[in-house]
Amino acid sequence: MERRIKVLVAKPGLDGHDRGAKVVASALTDAGMEVIYTGLHQTPEKIVRTAIEEDVDAIGLSILSGAHMTIFPKVLKLLKDNKREDILLFGGGIIPKEDMIELEKMGVGKLFGPGSSTKEVVDYLKNWFQNKK
Repeated sequence: MERRIKVLVAKPGLDGHDRGAKVVASALTDAGMEVIYTGLHQTPEKIVRTAIEEDVDAIGLSILSGAHMTIFPKVLKLLKDNKREDILLFGGGIIPKEDMIELEKMGVGKLFGPGSSTKEVVDYLKNWFQNKK
């Protein structure tokens, strides 16, 4: 039996809007993935610690606060410091296209903006891990 993709969905920072994160978490679960949702107000350190403890394959960050250019690089650095660059970091939120491009150059996976469908997120993860084999 093939191991299910395990995803940590997190809401870093002070942003209190988590409906999108919950919708994505539900869609990933419905698609057969194992999902851990951390809840609101998580620090990058707590997100990475939980991801490592739970041995996840991917971390999905939902950021609506405008702090994406701080939080994504911080999480990437913590993954690198912990020698866990094998964990895919992706996310979504209100992120300008030029920032998405810059973050992807840094090593962040796909970023989903307003209007993205949950099917796009599910397909992205399935394809990522299918092609990784």
